[in-house]
Amino acid sequence: MGLQCGIVGLPNVGKSTLFNAISSAKAQAANFPFCTIDPNIGIVTVPDPRLDKLEELVKPQRTVPTAIEFVDIAGLVKGASKGEGLGNQFLGNIRAVDAIIHVVRCFEDPNIIHVDGSVNPVRDKEIIDTELQLKDLESVDKKLDKQKKLAKGNDRDVLKSIEVLETYKRTLEEGKSARLAPVEEEDAKYVEDLQLLTAKPVIYVCNVEEASVTTGNALVEQLRAAITNENAQLVVISAAIESEIASLETKEDRDVFLADLGLEESGLNRLIRAAYKLLNLQTYFTAGEKEVRAWTITGGMKAPQAAGVIHSDFERGFIRAQVISYDDFVKYGSESAAREVGRLRSEGKEYVVADGDIVHFMFNV
Repeated sequence: MGLQCGIVGLPNVGKSTLFNAISSAKAQAANFPFCTIDPNIGIVTVPDPRLDKLEELVKPQRTVPTAIEFVDIAGLVKGASKGEGLGNQFLGNIRAVDAIIHVVRCFEDPNIIHVDGSVNPVRDKEIIDTELQLKDLESVDKKLDKQKKLAKGNDRDVLKSIEVLETYKRTLEEGKSARLAPVEEEDAKYVEDLQLLTAKPVIYVCNVEEASVTTGNALVEQLRAAITNENAQLVVISAAIESEIASLETKEDRDVFLADLGLEESGLNRLIRAAYKLLNLQTYFTAGEKEVRAWTITGGMKAPQAAGVIHSDFERGFIRAQVISYDDFVKYGSESAAREVGRLRSEGKEYVVADGDIVHFMFNV
């Protein structure tokens, strides 16, 4: 399953700088709004030391990590929901992503213009929230009108959809995001076709100056307090530091650079981990002489559905899964050694794949 995250925020908060640092693609970075007009897309491999260890043990012909797709979406401004600043185009780009990475400026720098004249992360966050909420409200209202016209037949499903839509409408009118609407999980199906922007999970990225990257600052704490009830993730990153890390050629140089700053890992790694946690994602592996590969699945996924991530035939013709836990594979050093000591298990259709499992699927189509 491919994971796509959209990077949003006001102009000049560091979105494109961050995107350039973490992605193999290169977006133009400039000190003026709308320097990124078409969404830039970059593929970033997910760092996983377990994959490195499996490669060391198995010595495959190739190793394939899992990946995240980052979409750099141009800066939104007040009025975006009504089309200001090419808002309709940019909002449309957000609909396709799985999660929103909301970059918020948490640093002072007189040389970098702020579109609203001053640095205020809570205000900036609320500007983006309002524009997304207004666009969602427009979508909900349109569908609500259509459903009310169909309600004359007293169709129970139509009546239920109206009830659910009105709940979303009230929530949005209160200035809250759709993900905070008091709606049962199974009833969210009534708005799936709308791809509500504010129903998407959010990671707030606080872009700070180098001195604050390990401890944060007062601006970060203001934003942290403002999102207490949002069930969102918050990551503190210096886009400038990430840019410097990306420019270093070797892992050794990057490790030394991070150590000098008092950091154990890059902001990108922390961002990816936050995305996985927010979206309840985990990784299983396939390991053989030809290929060692990481696969991303949703936590709680059963073996046939996990097999389907590789190919739909694997799910359709699923027979069983041969499973070794990552710890056992590393302890015994190979599949054959794990099998000899009885640590290779045969699991059926009800098996819930665990994070780090090494799996071989048996199927027949």
